[in-house]
Amino acid sequence: MAEKLEQNERMEAIISLAKRRGFVYQGSEIYGGLAGTWDYAPLGVTLKRNIERIWWDMFVDARENMYGIDAAILMNPEAWVASGHVGGFSDPLVECKKCKNRFRADHLILNQNDYLAIAKELSIQVIQQVEELKDINLRSTALIQTIETFHEILKEKSDEEIDVFRGAVIALIEEYRALQLKFDNKSNATQSAIDEITNSQKFVGLVSYLYLTRYLKCPTCSSWKMWDIPRPFNMMFSTSIGATGDAASTTYLRPETAGGMFVNYKNVVDSFHPKLPFGLAQIGKAFRNEIAPRDFIFRARELEQMEIEYFVRPHTWKENFEAWRLAMWDFIDAIGIDRTHVYELEVAPADRAHYSERTIDFEYDYPFGRKELYGLAYRTDFDLKSHQEGSKVNLEYFDEETKEKFLPHVIEPSFGVGRTLLAVLNEAYTEDEMGGEKRVYLKFNSAVAPVRVAVFPLLKNKPELVTKAREVYALLRKELGGRVLFDDNGNIGKRYRRQDEIGTPSCVTIDFDTLGETPEHKDTVTLRDRDSGKQERIPIAQLLSKIL
Repeated sequence: MAEKLEQNERMEAIISLAKRRGFVYQGSEIYGGLAGTWDYAPLGVTLKRNIERIWWDMFVDARENMYGIDAAILMNPEAWVASGHVGGFSDPLVECKKCKNRFRADHLILNQNDYLAIAKELSIQVIQQVEELKDINLRSTALIQTIETFHEILKEKSDEEIDVFRGAVIALIEEYRALQLKFDNKSNATQSAIDEITNSQKFVGLVSYLYLTRYLKCPTCSSWKMWDIPRPFNMMFSTSIGATGDAASTTYLRPETAGGMFVNYKNVVDSFHPKLPFGLAQIGKAFRNEIAPRDFIFRARELEQMEIEYFVRPHTWKENFEAWRLAMWDFIDAIGIDRTHVYELEVAPADRAHYSERTIDFEYDYPFGRKELYGLAYRTDFDLKSHQEGSKVNLEYFDEETKEKFLPHVIEPSFGVGRTLLAVLNEAYTEDEMGGEKRVYLKFNSAVAPVRVAVFPLLKNKPELVTKAREVYALLRKELGGRVLFDDNGNIGKRYRRQDEIGTPSCVTIDFDTLGETPEHKDTVTLRDRDSGKQERIPIAQLLSKIL
């Protein structure tokens, strides 16, 4: 409990600093805000752009076989039908009948603490009971009974428990199907039970409802057994094109940036004739009508993604998948996230998206728990095949070397900008003591820091100091652009603390020695390091080389 409180306090401190120092503001704040929307303030914009610049430099500009795309947010709605988003881009929505608040059923259930231990124990029992029956006919009978009563077993279980059980049941189903083939002893009743249990959406919806009604209070009004039945909720925002506003004019704000790259795949191939493997890259907005946006900018309704669709020959997907896995770790290093706070999770088949044959989630230790930071998916040829069927346009790639025509397969590294920025803020947030006082500062690495260096005149009421400070400021801006800040507000100690709090790595102070009061120090400045607070005197001519 103490650890949880400490994590909550850390998150609150980060959110407070982000607003106070101009990184992130609540959307529409003067009107009371709008849930799930956030506005990036001046320092947040620069931090975000620095992250995006590093990503683009590393994954696009540094590679010969990458092509940038900036696709429209609005697309022909048939593209979203073909991709499966219109029919299947949904979360389980549940409503409290008393207070009318809505929640994601899976998020409510995953807050429970005992499900995994119970699931493991019961799944072992189920398997053991069947294995103890040596006779094939007896085992077949036991298997039928196990499947047919499985709903009863799982009435008190959570979604994650269900996934554990489902793995065991799938193994039993496969064994039963093998028996069917061997003895040709099919049972329509059993087959119906098998079909029902493998119907993920229906199955999880039923069990979620049973679990909710027995064990969970409403987080808002604390009511028991007041839940509506969970139902699929499509997360795409719909809008109308043109003046009629009828069903034929409906389209959607894109829920991901990948779609725009897949529909432009043929255009890029026709324009540039790239050889496989090659990739399309895009940084852009996506929109998701989240049931319950939460955790600051982690889960928002308007978000930004950095995504790559990398087209490969089908037989080379494993080596390309591994190369991108390593490249994603290089990016994590480049933006200053500690590797020990990031974990690879091999996503189980039952949890993977319908298009994926292999997925790795990169999870990060946020203050509110370990959550997904990035994703790496092998999408096979699902997308190109779907769009080829939906558009009736041939999307096959012609290999000039082998004279073959085929649909390339796709590796997709996916990065959320907001989640990255939040992880970078969390990594950087540091509390220590300096000069006998508590200090809060952001320990950004210099590549992402919104401000690389701040320039101060020792006193703002001395024109000669201000003039010289402006000269140094102009000199640094020629090389570093807008990442140099001029600050003459308050005493020098307060300026240092203010720059520490926004993560500025270096501060340059122009004092009377700079002007020649001490002859040997003429045209030198004081350079202060953010992390240690140490200061050194260096010539102005060496400033850039020292900072860079």
